[in-house]
Amino acid sequence: MQKEYCVRALHCDYKADDETIYAVLKQATAPLTRAWEKLRAAKTIAIKFNQDYAPSRTPYFEGLRQQLVSDGVARAVIRLLREQTSAELFFTDTSVFHREGDPNPTDATQLAAIMRDLGVAYDNADRPPFVVRSVPGGGQMFRQYALPGRVMQADALVDVQRMKNHAFMGLTLTLKNLFGLLPMREPGGRARQYFHHLVRMPYMLADIGRIFNPALNIIDALIGQTGGEWSATGQEAPRVVNALIAGDHPVATDAVGTHLMGHDPQSDWLTEPFHRDRNALLVAAEGGFGTVNLDEIDWTSEVAPQPAGTFFAAITDPLERVISWRRTTCEQALYYRDHRRDFLDKYAGEYILLQENEVKWHNESSYFRGSRRDLSGGKPEQAMWLKYVDPEEAEGEHYEVYERALADLQARGL
Repeated sequence: MQKEYCVRALHCDYKADDETIYAVLKQATAPLTRAWEKLRAAKTIAIKFNQDYAPSRTPYFEGLRQQLVSDGVARAVIRLLREQTSAELFFTDTSVFHREGDPNPTDATQLAAIMRDLGVAYDNADRPPFVVRSVPGGGQMFRQYALPGRVMQADALVDVQRMKNHAFMGLTLTLKNLFGLLPMREPGGRARQYFHHLVRMPYMLADIGRIFNPALNIIDALIGQTGGEWSATGQEAPRVVNALIAGDHPVATDAVGTHLMGHDPQSDWLTEPFHRDRNALLVAAEGGFGTVNLDEIDWTSEVAPQPAGTFFAAITDPLERVISWRRTTCEQALYYRDHRRDFLDKYAGEYILLQENEVKWHNESSYFRGSRRDLSGGKPEQAMWLKYVDPEEAEGEHYEVYERALADLQARGL
């Protein structure tokens, strides 16, 4: 029986030259019939590389960026797309390091020089116009999102990510890479903290995965990184994997990538590597977007799964505190829902941080200084829930997510 999703993982030495990387990528993507049908029909193709970070703070391993897509893979992607399609190509990102609105920021856009040499234009996804798109099926976390206009006008999207763990989300592969496309510029966009939020984020990632729905998904696993990202935990370390992974669906591609990292793609919160929040891949599959069941994927691999413990997510906080954050996040969200009229009377059009049923901060902008850890004051175990107080509730937040999370805690006896 033909399976709906197709993924290939091929061996590619991390020291390979550009010609070898290209040959392996071409072979890995050749069976992806569904992906190529969409890409060959496209007039414009957007490419989301995981490549934005301050160069002075970017760690390297033997000449390769430890946490970002390698130059060789980036060149191979462009060459392959040009040989296999007639589409106009552009690459796109939202830079958290360059907020002045420059249409072509280069200080943190680390593939800018290579793309310029290859004649591939850059689209700053943090510049208007933004468009509001509803999530097919109504969404799992929100009903709609503000998204970059040119990306949404493209006929197809290619998603290219480094293999790595993430202290908050457990791992960051092609689904998580799409988070970098959300605009932050106000009005329209929102600060990263709004979506990078306990309970919200796995469901939000499932939503934007469904909206963007990349035609081709590539995991650069020449090397990977374990522990977390950007020296936030002090446990980050490179891992040599010697692989390129390509698939026609982000969740299925990531399920195979997760398996090859030595993790179970069907596992969930409180199981390695998901110490802080739910497995976004599983959440997406529960909502009918993709699968985390390897038996439902047409996949082959020349690479053995990494031994258990090779890849891991750093544990940053005691379990008791994480459980308390999860419970109190849900409680604050539901308190807001039940007392929404009171908040509208005082804070309509503003963002609020809600803790123990009290507004601890409010502003017309979603940006706030410091982390919620610091802002929580003398009650670090009490979550601070960030919410836009909208008279129209246009984003359509699904509060039943919080109800289910509380019921899960109760069922577990936590």
